[in-house]
Amino acid sequence: MTVARAIEVHDATAAPEVSEAVDAPLDGFRIGVTSHRRSRDLIEALERRGASVLHAPALKIAPVQEDMVLIEDTRTIIAAKPDICIATTAYGMRRWCEAADSFGIGEQLLETLSACRMFVRGPKARGAVRAAGLADVGISSDETTATLVDMLLVEGVRGKTVAVQLHGYTDVRQLERLRMSGATVLTVTPYRWVKPDGEDKLPRLIEAVVGGNLDVLTFTSAPAVDAMWSTAHEMGLYRQLIEALKGPVTVAAVGPVTALPLVDAGLTPLIPDRYRMGALIRLVTEHLSLNHVRRLETKSATIELRGRCLRINGEVVDLAPAPLLLLRALLGAGGAVLSREALSDLLDLRGSVHALDMTVSRLRSSLPDGKLVETVVKRGYRLRA
Repeated sequence: MTVARAIEVHDATAAPEVSEAVDAPLDGFRIGVTSHRRSRDLIEALERRGASVLHAPALKIAPVQEDMVLIEDTRTIIAAKPDICIATTAYGMRRWCEAADSFGIGEQLLETLSACRMFVRGPKARGAVRAAGLADVGISSDETTATLVDMLLVEGVRGKTVAVQLHGYTDVRQLERLRMSGATVLTVTPYRWVKPDGEDKLPRLIEAVVGGNLDVLTFTSAPAVDAMWSTAHEMGLYRQLIEALKGPVTVAAVGPVTALPLVDAGLTPLIPDRYRMGALIRLVTEHLSLNHVRRLETKSATIELRGRCLRINGEVVDLAPAPLLLLRALLGAGGAVLSREALSDLLDLRGSVHALDMTVSRLRSSLPDGKLVETVVKRGYRLRA
């Protein structure tokens, strides 16, 4: 059995992290997915929970057969016989072994890695390493490369050769720390990111975020964030995109490495305690259920607003964007009065009294009892519970 096949069999026996949903807690919500690898798993899990998904892979992984740089880097590492090897991801280990096998150097790679000290970034990388018949001697306590480098620098790396399996988003600072401490650093990148087919999808996703037509935008890789920033700059929408992700649209990342370029842009993404896709889905579900579901019980009806879906007595009611935004604000106020000025600013009506009155009228006509939206003379509007 080849090295790659051994790891593949090990992974296939792992219990899935995403459990079947017993209800639809994401009903009414629209979620953006930017991932390419394992996107089907993520999309199906969200849809099982009732979400509407807009998928636009920001980047895709280049086929192994086309990546000659990977093979040359592998041969260089085999020839160098490194003292230490850092494995950052399980998928990267699988891809590395798969590529080496396909070019007839899989056994040489395995011999090289078995002769050096293996350090792993997290439990999944450890599982892949051990499934290949290798033994690791150290693991990061927080699943970051920086912590692994801290461990190596404590024991000393001067005069040693360190091979690092990168994961598509190079932490240049950590490589430089090793070099500055006297190590010879060799790198291998088992998967490289390239632009996907259907290049119009990502701009459409960006427009949906800027327009407030998403509830959550998810990321599972840092390069995908960089690709979105680059595309937004080309469209002239970068500033608007960042503002939307600070306000009406929540951004979520699978872990701190993925979140780094989001944080650098001034955003505060949702990050699960466990850096796994299943944990990300649960966190998004909990966040939306707790913070973005509004209900109002009245004598004539039960009104529920979930994302962009309005239900009155269980029946879906279609609302245009402006009345929907107005209703969300009134529900969020919990019966308090919202001034005409505040509502005009919210709806971007530039102080137009007529436009606000028309929006209120359209909302009233959609409700079972138009008197639910109460006019408070010289003050504004509120919902009458």
